[in-house]
Amino acid sequence: MGIKLNRPVIIEILFLVFIRLALSSISTTSDEPPANFVFGDSLVDVGNNNYLVSLSKANFPPFGIDFGRPTGRFTNGRTIVDIIGEELANGFSFTPPYLAPTSLGPVVLKGVNYASGGGGILNFTGKIFGGRINFDAQLDNFANTRQDIISNIGVPAALNLFKRSIFSVTIGSNDFINNYLAPPVSIYEQKFGSPELFVDTLISRFREQLTRLFNLGARKIIVTNVGPIGCIPSQRDTNLAVGDSCVAFPNQLAQLYNIKLKGLIAELSSNLKGSMFVYADVYHILDDILNNYTAYGFENPYSSCCCLAGRFGGLIPCGPTSKVCWDRSKYVFWDPWHPTEASNVIIAKRLLDGDHNDIFPMNVRQLFNYLT
Repeated sequence: MGIKLNRPVIIEILFLVFIRLALSSISTTSDEPPANFVFGDSLVDVGNNNYLVSLSKANFPPFGIDFGRPTGRFTNGRTIVDIIGEELANGFSFTPPYLAPTSLGPVVLKGVNYASGGGGILNFTGKIFGGRINFDAQLDNFANTRQDIISNIGVPAALNLFKRSIFSVTIGSNDFINNYLAPPVSIYEQKFGSPELFVDTLISRFREQLTRLFNLGARKIIVTNVGPIGCIPSQRDTNLAVGDSCVAFPNQLAQLYNIKLKGLIAELSSNLKGSMFVYADVYHILDDILNNYTAYGFENPYSSCCCLAGRFGGLIPCGPTSKVCWDRSKYVFWDPWHPTEASNVIIAKRLLDGDHNDIFPMNVRQLFNYLT
């Protein structure tokens, strides 16, 4: 005797089939833009920390003052990845935070942002903040997205989507600012010893993580280096003896790390067949902005626009009681740690169209059109 299906069950089955076919057609259309998968820290977080119990949040004023509203972005306006997404346009645009309840179904086929304020390469990094998503956990979250995409459109279409997509990783600053350089310093000196050993620890862990990202299907991977962290307002205010100069030791750490990171990128590109790893030299770009700030239209390269305490506004996080500069376009830094949108625009455009001094071996626009 045959099994009888009632009308609601038949309708549900037909609906599921329709959704499956719709998702498949979205993913395999040749003229569709590739997806944009973003990993990193507060420099590119677009709201994941809104959903965490964390001291690292930006979902309140005056954050987002030029974005239209606070969203969880740690700046006054758009992040670097926002600006790059808009520039490439044609549906690329903003990627939603992974933890947002609406980041599911066809939405994830255009990309997801996994970045988290306070996150780092090492799992201990940012522990002072409580909730944060470090890179290992971000990769776990991407693995979940990957499985959802495969379930919806099948393995061949999913792998083709990942092959065409851009993956960007902006992480590492917190491993210095909120780990090795965080008080009490003696704890980390005892555990890691010399700066060289700490940097080697970071690079070794990062190698495993980026290899895992490749094994999950990523092929076009942009890796951003650590910027001149000795120049941010928080470091200036905790090292007032240097005057208006940047603090030397944090910058030396960043440069030591960046040299080894560039070597790692070359190594991975050579060893992982079919990959295209790109080294984004944000240290060089931001250093150029700070040294030639008037040429870029800035008036203040030292202090945070959103400030409450400290000579450079770097002692207390930006918040509702902070004073906000009237013209954000004249400041390089928004708060004690993060650039303004004006700085992000310059950085993003140089990553999009810059030469080998800014991004190597190709810029983002070239990578966008690159066939692996």
